[in-house]
Amino acid sequence: MNILITGAGSGLGLAAAQYLAERGSLVYACDLKPPAPAPNLIPLLMDVTREDQILAVYEKIRQDGVRLDALLNVAGIFRMENFLEIPEETLTQVLDVNLLGAVRVNKILFPLLNPGSPILITTSEVAPLDPLPFNSVYSVSKTALDSYAQALRQEAGLLGHPVVTIRPGAFATPLEKSSLPAMRAMTAHSRYFGGQAERFGRYARLVAKILEKKRPAAVYTIHANPGLRLLSLLPKNAQVGLVRLLLRK
Repeated sequence: MNILITGAGSGLGLAAAQYLAERGSLVYACDLKPPAPAPNLIPLLMDVTREDQILAVYEKIRQDGVRLDALLNVAGIFRMENFLEIPEETLTQVLDVNLLGAVRVNKILFPLLNPGSPILITTSEVAPLDPLPFNSVYSVSKTALDSYAQALRQEAGLLGHPVVTIRPGAFATPLEKSSLPAMRAMTAHSRYFGGQAERFGRYARLVAKILEKKRPAAVYTIHANPGLRLLSLLPKNAQVGLVRLLLRK
């Protein structure tokens, strides 16, 4: 199998790239800081917000004479912010990476896919749930990405390409570990929310199983937090009230 992975420099993307390469797949591992080269693993520079860099990757693979058997979208960033104070450039960056980055990659690289090859899009367990305070900017970007994945599934499906959504929960990745420091940074400069900072392998194997299936499901959820699901089932006003009580503890 020939597979291209975005966000392959660390976290879930790196885990998937290494796992698949070790099992014989040729992996194009793309990121701002690509991983070190290894057997079956080809690191490539790619900023998903830069169309020119995605086009350069397209030309590299095309000139290699390689056709892709799968596209795996993992690239994403996390910003702890609130919608009342978020700087415009931060909001633009989150949406540019988390949503538009996947749109660019899939649009530009689609012609390299073999017939029937799948596109996998990594969103988040929070995507179908109601956003939580200060996680809302990230949640909105992932909800938009999740909606895009469902739309692409309908359109690419007409051409015989399955689109699979993967919704991972919290993993011990650099992205997840950044949340508490990001909360501290956000509350340090907030007019409204100061003082609340302290309140608040299986993925790779799943990817491999999805790629082995002839008819994968549309959505897979892994490592989900049942508490978040239960909270999202409450009436909207009750959610706000419960979160307010938790923040006071």
